[in-house]
Amino acid sequence: MSEFEKYYPKISNLSTKFLDNPELGFKEYQTSKLIEDEIKSISPSIKVEHYLGTGLKVIFDNHKPKTIGIIAEMDALYQPKHFKANPETGAAHACGHYTQVGIALAMINEIVKAERLKEFGTNLAFIFTPAEEFVDLDWRQEQKAKHKLDYFGGKQEAIKQGLFDHINYCVSVHAIGEEFKQRTVEINCDLAGFNFKYFDFYGEASHAAFAPESGVNAQSIATLFTTALALQRQQIKNPNRIRFNPVVIGENTESINVIPDHVKMGSDLRFFDIKYVQSLMKKFDQAAQGCASALGGKAKITTQVGYLPLHSNREMNALVKDTFLQEDRIPGLIENRGYTMAAGDIGDVGFIMPTIQIGYGGWTGTIHGSDFKLIDPEFVLKIFPEFVFNSTLNISNHLEKIDEYHHTKREYLKALKKMEG
Repeated sequence: MSEFEKYYPKISNLSTKFLDNPELGFKEYQTSKLIEDEIKSISPSIKVEHYLGTGLKVIFDNHKPKTIGIIAEMDALYQPKHFKANPETGAAHACGHYTQVGIALAMINEIVKAERLKEFGTNLAFIFTPAEEFVDLDWRQEQKAKHKLDYFGGKQEAIKQGLFDHINYCVSVHAIGEEFKQRTVEINCDLAGFNFKYFDFYGEASHAAFAPESGVNAQSIATLFTTALALQRQQIKNPNRIRFNPVVIGENTESINVIPDHVKMGSDLRFFDIKYVQSLMKKFDQAAQGCASALGGKAKITTQVGYLPLHSNREMNALVKDTFLQEDRIPGLIENRGYTMAAGDIGDVGFIMPTIQIGYGGWTGTIHGSDFKLIDPEFVLKIFPEFVFNSTLNISNHLEKIDEYHHTKREYLKALKKMEG
């Protein structure tokens, strides 16, 4: 019996604990403790590095010049209707991150118990990351105002702190939000980047019946702006690879007989081309200012930097496919989706170094929905961890097939600065 098989009952029970105790990003205190306790249970001699309050990092030094990072996300998202939601915080594992933790721990167990480290052509770094989900934004904004955070993604903050400075390649995994008839993995799928744009339109309040001519209607400005963005769609380059969704946000406190003097709108802007989206954001800003000016009002524009797109490294994915072709327990492979408009801060890591995200099935329900749940734990927590282990092993011993690149932390932070507009 392999170490993955021996470990399966334990990691299955531990994963249930993670599922039953979901925590929002940067607040994964119980999750982090459970992970560290389990790592020490595997081997008390393993050194665990702490960062960002809840993040953990474990390095296996194989005395090699290169290092592969294996990433596991710890956080839940806000989904209070989920059947396993925390009733106080609304946090729920409706994205399956808790199984990423189980997969990483199973790999650590294999390295230690089966003494497999010497087979790798690189060092290994297991990085348990907080706050992938872009949620709990009011709290994170408060932390930013207190200078405790600069960015809202856990990997972004980790990069800023230098956690990835000595890593050369990264492997990550993520649940696929679909139900399959057979056990399935996915490769070669890029993820979009995104920014949030906020537009405050200011007018002049007046009595809507007695003196409408004295007012400036902020709602009309917002409507004109929505129309302007709709007309912009015709001139967007590669429109299938751009998404935006302008909506009115916040509470409406105006009386029905008062010309509204303030309307707040917001939109995400999803993209794959970093340079192009910067020019598109400028057009959005011009439209907002122009619409406000046309109707006698004013516009205030705020940009919240989101995540960079992931261009999943095709050479690394090819090595994963080679591993798949030797794995008879996993019949299904998706390799031609190309991209999805979903996003994650793994794209920020991919900006710095060659990075992949391997998708895995075993789920039912709607990802991020109230009914998303694991239905094939044996695949996700026993078979798939071994597949990721073997894929990482294959990558580590064929680095010559990978077109390596590296952007410095300074270059990365400069790129984020440009995204602020």
